[in-house]
Amino acid sequence: MPKPTKGPRLGGGPAHERLLLANLAAQLFTHKSITTTETKAKRLRPLAERLVTLGKRGDLHARRRALTVLRSNKDAAHVLFNEIAPLVADREGGYTRITKIGNRKGDNAPMAVIELVLEPVTPKAKSTKKAAAPKAEKAEKPAEVVEEAPVEEAPVDEAADAGAESQAEGEAAEAAAADAVEEKSE
Repeated sequence: MPKPTKGPRLGGGPAHERLLLANLAAQLFTHKSITTTETKAKRLRPLAERLVTLGKRGDLHARRRALTVLRSNKDAAHVLFNEIAPLVADREGGYTRITKIGNRKGDNAPMAVIELVLEPVTPKAKSTKKAAAPKAEKAEKPAEVVEEAPVEEAPVDEAADAGAESQAEGEAAEAAAADAVEEKSE
């Protein structure tokens, strides 16, 4: 179940909301798409996503957990585990889609269609054109090679070099602190 909400629930108390969402989820799995109010669709989405994740697991415990939510609706559980789960096996979430369709004629309630996303996943290919274009430009411009005389470096004592760096850092910190004191006094 989604996180409990404060304030009014969907038409009643928490038990009524639980039953209502269970019925909506069962109908969603049976028909693959349902039309309902936007509020109910938004409240159904996390529950349906969790149930599809259980369906992807497919073991006995997952089936029993799904049946407790679906209130022993074996037809919906069968469709979830045997038809929907194999279709979304490669998908890593985002099993539902909510599309707003306008307001209801009678009471002007905002309506939406919630449907299962059963299309196969097409992984986004990394664009090779963007990556290859800068390399091609660099390849077209020949770099001028200037030969310089090799410079021999004298062996450096690493301990002395590290000490000089830490001393320079300390002097810079002291100068910054002195500047801060001067600014505060002005």
